[in-house]
Amino acid sequence: MKQLEVIQSKIYDIRGQKVMIDRDLAEMYGVETRTLNQAVKRNVDRFPEDFMFQLTDEETQNWKSQIVITNSVKMGMRRNPYAFTELGVAMLSSVLNSKTAIQINMGIMRAFVAVRQLIALPKPDKVVELQNEVKELKEYIEEVFADYNDINDDTRMQLELINQTLAELQAKKAWDERPRNPIGFKKPGD
Repeated sequence: MKQLEVIQSKIYDIRGQKVMIDRDLAEMYGVETRTLNQAVKRNVDRFPEDFMFQLTDEETQNWKSQIVITNSVKMGMRRNPYAFTELGVAMLSSVLNSKTAIQINMGIMRAFVAVRQLIALPKPDKVVELQNEVKELKEYIEEVFADYNDINDDTRMQLELINQTLAELQAKKAWDERPRNPIGFKKPGD
């Protein structure tokens, strides 16, 4: 498992593709970078552009920035490295025919497959879980609003009755407080 993690850490995203750099591959295969590149050049027909390409100066700088720990061998390059796609790495096994190369190549293929699976398959459990939570929350909110509307209708009726009673009381008070003619005898001069 640790070997798989080491290999995955050497897979870079360049030009929208998952690739491995010639220096990393040579190190894993136990050969010099120039030996790996010579073997590729002798079999150049096996490595079209979708199998292998050389990085531009800008891509080389971006690739260097992806490396967390500086490696002086990688940083002191004379030329831009070659990048091998998954297909190119698979083709390397036919060019480098040692037992070590074959074993390493199998590990690299497994790493590419693992990376592809991580990217392609989002965790369906999390998506389903979120959908269920949203559904439950929506149902709860609908219940709360239904209860609120029921309470609101009841409250509205009660308020109307209170307002009607207050209006009746005000009318009665106004009737009771109206100016009245005094009852009884009038004194002269009033």
